[in-house]
Amino acid sequence: MPRLGQSLRRLVPPTPLSRRLAMQSLLFATAEGTFLTGSAVFFTEVVGLRAAQVGLGLTVAGVVSFLVAYPAGKLTDRFGPQRMWAAGAMVTALMFAAWPFIDSFVGYLAMVVVFEIVENAGGAGRNAYILDVMPEDERVATQAYMYSALNVGFTLGAIVGGIALAFDDLTVMRWMPLFTLAVGLVNAVFIARLPRAPHDIATATAADAEPAPAPRGRGPLHNVGWMLASMCNGTLWTNQVLLNVVIPLWLVQATDAPHWLLAWLFGTNTVLCIFLPAYTSRGVATLSDALRSVRISGVFFVVACLITMATHSTAGFLTIFLVWLGHVAVTGAELYISGASWAFQAKLMDPARRGEYGGVAEVFSTLGGRWAPAAYTFLAMSWHPAALPGAGWLVIAGVAVLAVAGMHPSVHLAERFLEREGIGLDGPAAAGDSETSLAPV
Repeated sequence: MPRLGQSLRRLVPPTPLSRRLAMQSLLFATAEGTFLTGSAVFFTEVVGLRAAQVGLGLTVAGVVSFLVAYPAGKLTDRFGPQRMWAAGAMVTALMFAAWPFIDSFVGYLAMVVVFEIVENAGGAGRNAYILDVMPEDERVATQAYMYSALNVGFTLGAIVGGIALAFDDLTVMRWMPLFTLAVGLVNAVFIARLPRAPHDIATATAADAEPAPAPRGRGPLHNVGWMLASMCNGTLWTNQVLLNVVIPLWLVQATDAPHWLLAWLFGTNTVLCIFLPAYTSRGVATLSDALRSVRISGVFFVVACLITMATHSTAGFLTIFLVWLGHVAVTGAELYISGASWAFQAKLMDPARRGEYGGVAEVFSTLGGRWAPAAYTFLAMSWHPAALPGAGWLVIAGVAVLAVAGMHPSVHLAERFLEREGIGLDGPAAAGDSETSLAPV
């Protein structure tokens, strides 16, 4: 029992600030998770859209997200990460007040595009703030706790959304966004009351006095290693495509597994992502540690593909067990690439340009993974050479191996770029590990 108590205590963030950031993640995910749970019913039955129109709107929003990622990062560096994050959260929450009154495709399209722009800007501020405000040796661990809190929040949101759906009443569904609005406003106020980050203090001082000096060295668009590493990272994050799209489709169309197994798959993933991030990211303190996590993630990715491929020729309980095990392996890939990604952000971003680096990372990770839903679905579901049925899974596994192999030289190239440019964590924007950097707003 003492060991169990110690294990449970490790799930609680160790510092006051990390606990506040985890609570913020919980608030955000509860709000968003509630709306997402009922969004399919809301869009089709309340707004009156066809499924194709919903998909088109989300695709357009995805393109806009790609286009605004870099400018949003630049604005974050200009105005300060906390201000950008708090403003984005506030406007995003307020937009939910308009959802009950949208009744056309044009209104829906305008809303999702603007929503994507605002949420993207807020997300750029959030990512830069965490790296800016936390001491270097706490950044990866803090993001792991926040990741766990996100999964708890999405679970709570799913419960609230499920209760709303249980009423089977379109009036309830029409006004469901107001719950997200209320929690979202609390979240925005919570963000505004977090300690100011060094970059927020610097931008506020610059606004009252002389302009701040330009950051040293060249920016991320000259850092080829960072761009390539971000692209490889985006490819390895296509484990989410396996998790949410390909394996569920495979279960339904290519195996004899019962459909109720889908609930167990997603439930297992949620539970593991609540309890394990603090453990799988522990010890990831250097770039070598992060690259080791990349390799472990790649192994889990490949194993998931091989296990799932085998279920095409199994039956009964063995199929159920193997599909579940393959899904667990994908979760392993997710957990280990998470820890590596947080370490790369902490170690390879110019402290004076975190927003800009984050924007470039978003662009190139999108290039590295946005193609995967169509490609992986085709390879797994439709490409079956007579000589080797299920060979598409081997190609998908090969993609992950190439991404792991490409990550290593890319990271070292990015590291050498920072050294050549004289950029390091001792830069002016990284001075935020002092007590004064945590002055409350």
